[in-house]
Parts: sequence; C-alpha cells; structure tokens
Amino acid sequence: MLLYIVRHGDPIYNPDTLTPKGKLQAAAMGKRLSVHGVDKIFSSPNGRAQETAQPTCDLMGLKAEIEPWTSEDLTWRDFSREDENGRRIWSFMIPRHKMISDPVALTDHWYDAQTFQGTNAKAGYERVQAESDAFLAKLGYVREGKLYRIEKPSDERVAVFCHQGFGVTWLSHLLGVHPVEFWGSFDISHSCLTILNFENYPDGVTSPRCLCLSDMGHIFREGLPMVYNNRIEV
Repeated sequence: MLLYIVRHGDPIYNPDTLTPKGKLQAAAMGKRLSVHGVDKIFSSPNGRAQETAQPTCDLMGLKAEIEPWTSEDLTWRDFSREDENGRRIWSFMIPRHKMISDPVALTDHWYDAQTFQGTNAKAGYERVQAESDAFLAKLGYVREGKLYRIEKPSDERVAVFCHQGFGVTWLSHLLGVHPVEFWGSFDISHSCLTILNFENYPDGVTSPRCLCLSDMGHIFREGLPMVYNNRIEV
C-alpha cells in the first residue's frame, strides 16, 4: 500500500479556504496523483484541506471521506502555547537547538520539556497515535510496537489531505521517530506530497518506508513558484 500524505495548498485561515495560488497548487496536485491514480481519498474536516482534495476527487471520480482526527484544530489545541508576548504559537516549531538544549526533550518524557509547558502535548500525541493505529487497521495494517502486522495485504494508493502541524506529528509516529527529533529536523510545505510505502512482505510484517518527503515536483511541473511556506525560494 502506498500512503500519500498531502498538506493543503496556500491558505487563507479566516475564512478557512485557499488563496488563488493555493487553488492552482491543489489543481497541480490533482494532476500529479492522477498519473497512477488513487483508490481512496481522505481529508481533514478543515475547509482548506477539503478544497485541496477536490481537484483530485474530480479527476478520480471519488469523494473524500472525512477523518475528524486529522483536524488541525485538534492539533493546535493540544500543541500550541503562549509565547512571551502573549501570542499563541506551535510549541514544537522553535529552532531544534533550542528544543534539544532542554535535557528532558529527547527522553521518553519529552512532553515535560519547557517548550511544552502549558500544552496538552502528551495527551495530544497519544490521541494521534491511537487514531492513526485505528485508521491503518481499517486499511489492513495493524500496529504492533513500531511494526505493522499485515492483516489484509493491499496494493491500494491512499491519499490523506491534511495539515502541517498534524502532518509532522503523524509522520513521527508512523516512522517511529522521536517526536522532538522529527519536529526539529523535518517539515512539509504547502500542497506538498509525502509518500510512505507499506511493503507487503511475505512474512506478514511491515513498516512504512518514506519514499519522498514534502515533494514539490508537481508545483515545478506546472510552473508555479517553488517557495517553501511562502518564505524560502527552493
């Protein structure tokens, strides 16, 4: 099974939709995913994710199934905190060297690190873990430790349209990478594609292998600006 994880296109957060640029990115993603096709499409309930999924749905003749647990609202609730100026920020989107300078940050009790004070990080991460495991089990892959028992081998291509904060949190669990290490070292950009391969090994056990992370090939193909999160030309 191939799992396609797609972040939404360039957003307008209020109202929850896409910019004209984001709509072009979504259309480019639809073309990209139509090359080999997708069998199932899932989306966060947030409007910007659903709008990003729509061109793919139209090309594939599919309807996106809503997965409430992938909502960025829930992730923001659990992992955001106030900074020294009283603004709400992502607790984990600070420079890596600042996160890991806390001696607790890379332990099993990472949620006790200073940057996570005032958040619901422990329960939030456990929620994503539990919901992820239930979702993959429905697709035929049952989590056991850091591996998956192949209950129903699948050659399907499954797309999930979601978000940055949720996406990097989910990926750390899927790939078995310590969350602080993942948050500090990896990110995903607007309308970018991450592909995980759940190989159907004959011994009935698998673990996802990341084939690409935050790929922008479809954006380049359509001649759209190659800019990471509207900040860095790449």
